[in-house]
Amino acid sequence: MEKLNIVGKRSGNGFVAHKATLVNALSRALAERLMLLDFTVGRKGLLGYLKALAGSNVVKIVPANGSASESQAIGKRLKVICGSNTSYLEEMAWVGDKTPMTLAEVRVSPNNIVKPNIGNVELAEALNRTLPFTATEDNRPVLQCVLFKAGEGKLKLVSADGFRLAVQSIDFDGEGQALIVRDDLAGIANALRRARRVNLSFEASGESLDGMKLIIDTEAIRYSFVSADGTFPDYEKLIPNEAKTVVHFDTVEAGKAISSLKVLADSKSYPIDLTLDNGMVMLSSPDDKGRAVIPADIEGEVNRVRLDGKYLADALKACNGMVDLKLTDGKSPVLFQVDGYLLVTMPMLTNAEKPTAEPAPAEETEKAEAVAEAEAITKAEKPKRKRKAKEPVAV
Repeated sequence: MEKLNIVGKRSGNGFVAHKATLVNALSRALAERLMLLDFTVGRKGLLGYLKALAGSNVVKIVPANGSASESQAIGKRLKVICGSNTSYLEEMAWVGDKTPMTLAEVRVSPNNIVKPNIGNVELAEALNRTLPFTATEDNRPVLQCVLFKAGEGKLKLVSADGFRLAVQSIDFDGEGQALIVRDDLAGIANALRRARRVNLSFEASGESLDGMKLIIDTEAIRYSFVSADGTFPDYEKLIPNEAKTVVHFDTVEAGKAISSLKVLADSKSYPIDLTLDNGMVMLSSPDDKGRAVIPADIEGEVNRVRLDGKYLADALKACNGMVDLKLTDGKSPVLFQVDGYLLVTMPMLTNAEKPTAEPAPAEETEKAEAVAEAEAITKAEKPKRKRKAKEPVAV
């Protein structure tokens, strides 16, 4: 449950607060239902109503307690006063059958002190760099989560989907670990960008002996996330520790080149060959329909690798700027690295790297072989099970 920390003054059984304070908190909340003075109302409906109010910058909200007319006093109601405007809200106002069962509680106090221990933009950017690389398959519950792991002066956010592994490191003084479901984190990044102060911590959830919660406090809202069951795979062994070729290039220019090659592709799957040689990165389609060349700083030997076009585009978007690409050979994982961020992507096998006794398979088979290779990397490192659910063996 979220908790909205409203700075205001108690008034009898209700409270008085600045309208802008209420609007700001409600617009940053993620829950769709609001618990307000023991009343439940729809968050979006109340937000829209407060924005429409005029005549005063101060809002007073109290239980009606029979102060309304006889018809208004029937049932449970909230009285909202703003300047010359007075209204009465029924219990479950703006709540429909399809309103999600997510709840936020409003708390009012004279002040709300949050001691920041992490940057709001920094944490928001870390979420944007890891959430896209979580698994979508329901039979891989652990990989549908983002791992928050704090220790040794760093907070690491880790995600994987079986083809790719993303790791973002942030300076952080604290310890703890939690596995948070991707869907629970939806919208958090945008809300954090609007925060002025952020404090991140880990607490015991109380639901089990070793259960944990991730707490993100801002000056307006406290977000609480219960850690999911399961153990995240040993991701560190998947990060390449050596490279024969290191390339430094601009992701914006590479992204434009990928877009032009995508238009020429016959299907949604569009493999792209990267040839690294002589101060240039050449991007080309395997069927020779198109190619593009961008300048780059290259250290090491001439090298070549084939990547899924969408995965390559996603990697460049996440890195956003100048990036280092580290490559061992065309069959090993490719590492993208920038500013404390690591993204490992599995390559696609080219015809030259496939067994000669077999005919060259289609692009879908190439992707399947890349999956098999990814799974082979972690076959010996199966996660321990804490519930009856299919746990992934690959990252």
